[in-house]
Amino acid sequence: MPRLVKKIGYTLYRIWFYILVALPIFLFFPFLLLTTLSQKWYPYFFWLARNLWALPILYGMGCPPKVYWDERLERGKSYMLVANHTSMLDIMLMLYISKNPFVFVGKKELAKIPVFGFFYKRVCIMVDRGDARSRTAVYRRAQKRLNQGLSICIFPEGGVPDDESVLLDNFKDGAFKMAIAHTIPVVPMTFYDNKKRFSFSFFSGGPGRIRAKVHSFYKTENLSEDDKAGLREKVRTVILKELQTR
Repeated sequence: MPRLVKKIGYTLYRIWFYILVALPIFLFFPFLLLTTLSQKWYPYFFWLARNLWALPILYGMGCPPKVYWDERLERGKSYMLVANHTSMLDIMLMLYISKNPFVFVGKKELAKIPVFGFFYKRVCIMVDRGDARSRTAVYRRAQKRLNQGLSICIFPEGGVPDDESVLLDNFKDGAFKMAIAHTIPVVPMTFYDNKKRFSFSFFSGGPGRIRAKVHSFYKTENLSEDDKAGLREKVRTVILKELQTR
């Protein structure tokens, strides 16, 4: 009987999450749609997504965020934001952390998610990792966004490992190659609790504080493409050590 009660609780918790994801989109649909009609209006879309979507989801799920800072983001400056990826809450937590507007780079499959996918494909940079032309196009689109004063966010594991016992998967090169090419600082972040609060396993999760740490930034002005592997491993090591010692 207790196991059944737990499963019912997990199911209701999941349903509540999807309600919180969808409800603000429906409520503010005209405003969200309006702000996607021109890339110049993206900062307004970002403000809506951060304050009227991400924050209500985090607090509505009973997951108040707490952020520790080794270095602060400067207003009006562009960055490459990277973090470990274990949960759908990662998106909301990243939006909470950065008040500077940024654009996600993510896999095109997310555009198939009902409601969420409609806006995802309108405002995010989608990549088909199996298509070399798609990967090349990402750099051009990212440059355009950076020229508009935005930042870029990539989860460098390239997805969530099927094996949830994996603490941190290997990183892909894309985020670091892009940061070097566009000479923007890399901002490593560790998300400690998102897997515990809302993993991709259906019968799991629960309310509680979610913590994140923003580590010291890695500058890229004096780096070349040959340095991308070294930069990638330095950033991964910082996040992995933090996860191991939390």
